[in-house]
Amino acid sequence: MADFPLSWSIGRRTIDLSGRPCVMGILNVTPDSFSDGNSFFSYESCCRALEMEAQGADIIDIGGESTRPNAPPVSEQEELNRVIPVVEALAGRLKIPISIDTYKASVAEAALAAGAEIINDISGLTFDSHMAGVVAAAGAGLIVMHTRGTPQEMQLNTTYGDIIAEVSATLRSSLKLAEDAGIPAERIIVDPGVGFGKDMEGNLEIIRRLGEFSELGRPILLAASRKTFIGKITGKEPAERLFGTAAVVAVAIYNGAALVRVHDVLEMRDVADMAGALYGKRN
Repeated sequence: MADFPLSWSIGRRTIDLSGRPCVMGILNVTPDSFSDGNSFFSYESCCRALEMEAQGADIIDIGGESTRPNAPPVSEQEELNRVIPVVEALAGRLKIPISIDTYKASVAEAALAAGAEIINDISGLTFDSHMAGVVAAAGAGLIVMHTRGTPQEMQLNTTYGDIIAEVSATLRSSLKLAEDAGIPAERIIVDPGVGFGKDMEGNLEIIRRLGEFSELGRPILLAASRKTFIGKITGKEPAERLFGTAAVVAVAIYNGAALVRVHDVLEMRDVADMAGALYGKRN
């Protein structure tokens, strides 16, 4: 099985990747997320983040704009209004790092100033030309993801010749953008973007061949929690996709994922720990 770097530098601290797999808890502060929209808004958002930390999350990933297929765009000001109060409220209370799921440089800059330490950019630094500079200046951690266009257009073309080669090439371009902006490689995680510009078979192929992305030289994040392809296979609605997600998390870790991004932290912490132990990675 492919190896990956054993740490991730995110500015004020370094995340150890040599032990058990890292679990990133999803905190959507949007009214229209495909899975848990409006469930954890405002005050409840802070409570949920603290709960996920207690359940074993290693990172909290806060998103103020739904990026599900065909989701309408959100203005910069609206996204700021949603996420910055939550970051400010949590920055002094969480012991674990805060990540911001955004492709807007202005939102990233404000969130980092408010206490976030990681930028999770679904566009791989391509939607906003200022994003790489913001991340570099702040010394933040960075997740670059593969997609094909905006959420409104990404599912219009899900055909690939060799999906692993094509996704890898795009991620390699994102890594070059980061390098050119002065972001050290040790600050970067790669995410092949399951569910973004892929059909069901493409998503499954990525998970089966996840270890091949280790050729990029960076740790791999797999974010498949409750996604549509799980529903197509199981016939379950988003909130009922716990066991389907668990299967994906286990296989992804066995195939090389260093981090998994999930909604159900309590359950997926156990899944990740068992999969890591079977693979030979545990604290």
